[in-house]
Amino acid sequence: MPFYNISSDCYPYYAFSTRICETTYDDGFLHNEQGHPRAAGTFPRLIDKYVKTGKLSLYDAINKMTTMQAKKLGLSNKGNLSKGSDADITIFSYDEIKDNATFDNPIKKPDGIKYVLIKGSVDLKDGEIVNGKLGTSVRR
Repeated sequence: MPFYNISSDCYPYYAFSTRICETTYDDGFLHNEQGHPRAAGTFPRLIDKYVKTGKLSLYDAINKMTTMQAKKLGLSNKGNLSKGSDADITIFSYDEIKDNATFDNPIKKPDGIKYVLIKGSVDLKDGEIVNGKLGTSVRR
């Protein structure tokens, strides 16, 4: 089955052109807790390494991670906080957020993510999954 894939390897090009990688999302895959560290660290890394250093605005980073992805996949109820949307929300501490995943430990949790809500229900609280059955895979 074909899948939508844009690599986080585009990050170094942000300083030169925002058109090289118009969208950003996690293309890392894990199997039995092994795989590429970007499966657990892409979005925190984007904020820590590119937003905090002034290479990209927080608004643009959030847009690339949410709204632009939802539009590309034709998911009108995702990627925004409008009335009638699914209320998928990640609440994080800007000062604390950073990725910790490595090739030796690709599932190491990022710092700074306080809550993840899926369809308005809490899925993650203070880095711990409280209900891992809320999300579903989107295949296009």
